[in-house]
Amino acid sequence: MEKVPLTTRGAEQLRAELKRLKAERPEISAAIGTAREHGDLRENAEYHAAKEQQGLAEARIRDLEGKLSNAQIIEVSKLNAGGKAVFGATVGLLNTDSNVTTVYKIVGEDEADIKEGLISIKSPIARAIIGKLVGDEVEVSAPSGKLFYEVVSVKYED
Repeated sequence: MEKVPLTTRGAEQLRAELKRLKAERPEISAAIGTAREHGDLRENAEYHAAKEQQGLAEARIRDLEGKLSNAQIIEVSKLNAGGKAVFGATVGLLNTDSNVTTVYKIVGEDEADIKEGLISIKSPIARAIIGKLVGDEVEVSAPSGKLFYEVVSVKYED
């Protein structure tokens, strides 16, 4: 399995989710037991819902354990990438058409949250800015068409 890049914050979030899901196991088992007591399992929607919840939780637990066991945790504040935009960097981009500046932090897929300015390393914008320096111009192919940016800042902070 390939390494999963995560920031320190992202790894902590995945560990917290894993801990929460494991703590919910007894509750789900109890719900299954209670639903089982209600009789015929073929027509027991409560039982089937609890079993489905259990299946989803167990699948997510396996997914999280796999990602964490293959995690490559990047301590962003310790990076020295010579001013280049790299995984974990916080990058300011000036849209050269609208003259609006947006700031993004390049993170792992599980950490991405566009509302928080966290973009996946696999997103079109991140792929376009990786390796760029302040002053570099970037062209991003987006579903809405081509976007043009200038890199105005690159910071390495957690």
